[in-house]
Amino acid sequence: MRVLLALGGNAMTNADGRARPEDQIAAAQVAMAAVAGLIEHDHEVVVTHGNGPQVGNLLVKNELAAAVVPPVPLDWCGAQTQGTLGFVLMDALDDELARRGVQRRSAAIVTRTRVDGDDPGFTTPTKPIGRHLPEAEAKVLVEHGETWEDRGEKGWRRVVASPEPLEILDAPAALALIEAGFVVVANGGGGIPVVRREDGTLHGVEAVIDKDLGAALLARTTQADALVIATDVPHAVIRWGTPEAEDVGTVTLEQMRAYAAEGHFASGSMGPKVDAVCRFVEQTGQRGIITSLDQITAAVAGDAGTVVVPTPPGG
Repeated sequence: MRVLLALGGNAMTNADGRARPEDQIAAAQVAMAAVAGLIEHDHEVVVTHGNGPQVGNLLVKNELAAAVVPPVPLDWCGAQTQGTLGFVLMDALDDELARRGVQRRSAAIVTRTRVDGDDPGFTTPTKPIGRHLPEAEAKVLVEHGETWEDRGEKGWRRVVASPEPLEILDAPAALALIEAGFVVVANGGGGIPVVRREDGTLHGVEAVIDKDLGAALLARTTQADALVIATDVPHAVIRWGTPEAEDVGTVTLEQMRAYAAEGHFASGSMGPKVDAVCRFVEQTGQRGIITSLDQITAAVAGDAGTVVVPTPPGG
């Protein structure tokens, strides 16, 4: 089975959210132990990852240095984090596979994702990123062309577009490596957002692609048999936080969409994951899974996690 495993950006930090290099290396070792478990069960694995904390660190460096050097554009931040995290994940996977006596090569691809230059998000950016700043510091960055909003007592915060991912431009390279037997790390952070100009050239843009939607598109594009979104809980939960809370096990696409419509999944946490797995199931007829890292192998076998399956005809 070909499995697309999506790791959240927080899966690359420690339990307290710290993202020092040593924290990220330790977190990568935990994540790649799960990947090695899938490989030992003869699955092909493609890995993608979030990059929110890592981009956040780069944005702080931008802010601190803005009066001295121009800020690095957001698409460059995405490319830098893809390269760094890909390197860290490959090292961790190579070490884990060697420890288990498994022969498998890995490769990381700096991956571009095409978005629509006319996406409404570019006209009215709403996706908040980075930390809050005092007005005076925010205005220095506004002078560099960034969009910041006054958020009251907390200060000012940067907002950017979050356009829909349309096409993973470097998917052919990923597919070639997968077919050659590599474990591929690709499309980190949802991909580096680019638009195609009228003359056909590509141009990076200041935007953030939802990592879960990027994972669903990568899974479909690489012909995965299952999309697995790893999170910090073993299941999605309906009526969360109430005495009637209930884990969601194996569920049809229609029922999962109904749960989402009833408002069971928060937009800032489980909601995007549910939307992503539902899109994947809808578009491919394959399975979408949400579970924790330690349950991934069992979930792929159908014995754990939230598993969304196609709705049977007439069902």
